[in-house]
Amino acid sequence: MRRRDFINVLSGAIAAWPLAASAQQPAMPVVGYLSSGTSAGFAPFLGAFQQGLGETGYAEGRNVAFQYRWAEGQEDRLRALAADLVSRQVAVIVATGGLHPAVVAKAATSAIPIVFTGGGDPVKYGLVASLAHPDGNATGAINLSPEVTAKRLELLRELLPAGSTIAVLINPTDPGNEASLREVQEAARAIGQLIYVVNAGSERDFDAAFAEITQRQASAVFVTADPFYTSRRARLVALAAQHAIPASYAFRDFPLAGGLMSYGADLLDVHRHAGVYTGRILKGAKPADLPVLQPTKFNLVINRKTASSLGLEIPSRILALADEVIE
Repeated sequence: MRRRDFINVLSGAIAAWPLAASAQQPAMPVVGYLSSGTSAGFAPFLGAFQQGLGETGYAEGRNVAFQYRWAEGQEDRLRALAADLVSRQVAVIVATGGLHPAVVAKAATSAIPIVFTGGGDPVKYGLVASLAHPDGNATGAINLSPEVTAKRLELLRELLPAGSTIAVLINPTDPGNEASLREVQEAARAIGQLIYVVNAGSERDFDAAFAEITQRQASAVFVTADPFYTSRRARLVALAAQHAIPASYAFRDFPLAGGLMSYGADLLDVHRHAGVYTGRILKGAKPADLPVLQPTKFNLVINRKTASSLGLEIPSRILALADEVIE
């Protein structure tokens, strides 16, 4: 072989090495992250999810990629967003911000595994056959129960004068609102508490809702657990402060933002578990074999500074029960 031919052959081989090496690399799995909320509002929960995923050995950008789809509180966008993820043949769809995103995702695919987080009963939503045996392509971690709703109402009632009326703020656009309202109504009947319902399905409804609550002289407001409300927690907390009305929330994020009190599941822990399940599925586990996880950690959080600004004295019994008191 002539020297020039040898150099040409060698140059061609060297140029082909990166292509050959690339061809041997396995494709990085892609996780589709479908949320009814906003990227800013769900940032802490996404962080907890990534933590759980990391516990199984996966890290975004290193050995797994993500496709994010945010509905920004517009539930009617979910169907198109889910269809887009399915068309991209993602390895797993993570559906967050209530169970409705998971319902939409499950309607879009029976083949791609789905990991959900949210409140309510996934059996009633048609997501799984049972909590212990999902028997399908979906599983996940839930964060609510009727018992939590009843406990929240009881704790709020203890702060108020006898005979007080509590307004219940609910999102009429949330597919789970009927179940949420039924739970509150049943809890109120059990303890003889007077309540009435105020609807707010968008941020532009908030001012009118709180104006109605004030006009009807409610002693407090019970804010139902809703992904949209969680993503707009700063605004809701500000309105409660503006109208000087005590408010109870489902999650710790509200009193951290200045709300009076919350009682509910540790949302960060719920999303971390969803991350763990996603990692296990990427490693080959089947959703049908992964029982739906129920919350085991419940936190009572009191913002004492907010209580003082409202002229409320928190009973010592409630303070003793609190997992966290914000001074």
